[in-house]
Amino acid sequence: MKKKHVEVWENCLTVIKDNVHSQSFKTWFDPIVPIKLENNVLTIQVPSQFFYEWLEEHYISLLKKTIKKELGSDGRLEYSIIMDSTYDNNTPYSIKFPTSNLKATKNPLVSMPLDLNRGTSKDIPNPFVIPGLKKIKVESQLVESYSFDSFVEGDCNRLARSAGFAVAENPGKTAFNPLLIFSQTGLGKTHLAHAIGLQVKYNFPEKTVLYVQTEQFISQYIESARNNNQNDFVHFYQMIDVLIIDDIQFLAGKDKTQDVFFHVFNHLHQNSKQLIITSDKPPVELKGMEPRLLSRFKWGLSADLQVPDFETRVAILKRKLYNDGLLVSEEVIDYLAYSISTNVREMEGALISLIAQSSLNKKAITIELARQMIDKFVKNTTREISIDYIQKIVCDYFGIPVDHINAKTRKREIVQARQLAMYFSKKHTKSSLATIGLHCGNKDHATVLHACKTVTNLIDTDKQFRAYVNDIDKKFQH
Repeated sequence: MKKKHVEVWENCLTVIKDNVHSQSFKTWFDPIVPIKLENNVLTIQVPSQFFYEWLEEHYISLLKKTIKKELGSDGRLEYSIIMDSTYDNNTPYSIKFPTSNLKATKNPLVSMPLDLNRGTSKDIPNPFVIPGLKKIKVESQLVESYSFDSFVEGDCNRLARSAGFAVAENPGKTAFNPLLIFSQTGLGKTHLAHAIGLQVKYNFPEKTVLYVQTEQFISQYIESARNNNQNDFVHFYQMIDVLIIDDIQFLAGKDKTQDVFFHVFNHLHQNSKQLIITSDKPPVELKGMEPRLLSRFKWGLSADLQVPDFETRVAILKRKLYNDGLLVSEEVIDYLAYSISTNVREMEGALISLIAQSSLNKKAITIELARQMIDKFVKNTTREISIDYIQKIVCDYFGIPVDHINAKTRKREIVQARQLAMYFSKKHTKSSLATIGLHCGNKDHATVLHACKTVTNLIDTDKQFRAYVNDIDKKFQH
């Protein structure tokens, strides 16, 4: 039977979990241990003094509400803090702190409308409001579906995503200011920028977050120049707490707009406001930009999003299908993932087209339908099969988990699958023997050469094996 203090704390956690972000819950609530319940006072143990101070500053209102819900209006919370002894090798000891009477300063639960005229003169025009309308508030222009939860992480984007999440947890206070995210088109820059903005809004509802496309910024500046109120335009943007500028490369050659953005940038940066900038090129390759602006882009972190590998592309497609409540066979998903490898947006577009074709023509989504559609969708593009895709097809054929193919084992079925993966990699890719070996269990080029000879000999001498090879080879034909 559960002890009363454990049960009370578990009930509190159930409520807390519904009211804080999952990452914050793992960081700040998972490590807490309930100690005892006496005289309607629940004692919880926290790992450090800093931990206690953070809970008191950010979550005290939530904690008090949940405790009173469980224990009644006279229910209270007390902390037991583990203190490390610094001498004589004594074991850590605990000290007790009662809860304070403070209110949470940055309560992540509060939901407030964003008012960009907060604390400013009412006569500063809002460039997002059509003249004549009374609306003085502006939306952040963030797309709710572009969240961190829907952003699939992989080796291709791990640095940018981690930096983005760090910025969202502490905007304007990290070394990543500005955070410049760059990549080719269609790899998730805009999604990640929106995700950071949404997370900031969740963590800090009182902060003003604004996402704006560079072309929109330029047109607003031109309008302000026409109406002779450029200063008001600049003041408006200087009020923002977190400014997200998408596709900064469009500022190239626009000297006056660059000058205005330079002043906005300086003001925000000097006041510890966060800037997030996206571009299709790294700062060093941005042409037509003022040197003083480029140098400021380099103050923070420049993080690139690379072309996702095969596994990440599969994960992206599966996430999209899951969100849309659709079922598509693994074979079709794999085919889409390897056929369109350089642009995530195109790959998702191909999936939508395939679903539409199936729905309109009342046909099942088969590999044949996928091939017909892909051939039209990516005409004139050369599609090279990747080693990762080959390993996946071979492992699926024999019912072996992909990670087993690279394990150190002499099991016959694993060795045979590895040799076939090497053989097909040599046949269907332009990779060197050394590269193939590196991908297939970190083997050297001599091992790959031996594997290819072994497979060739078995094709000539073993009828069953030859049938395996022919079956698998058909999966690479398109």
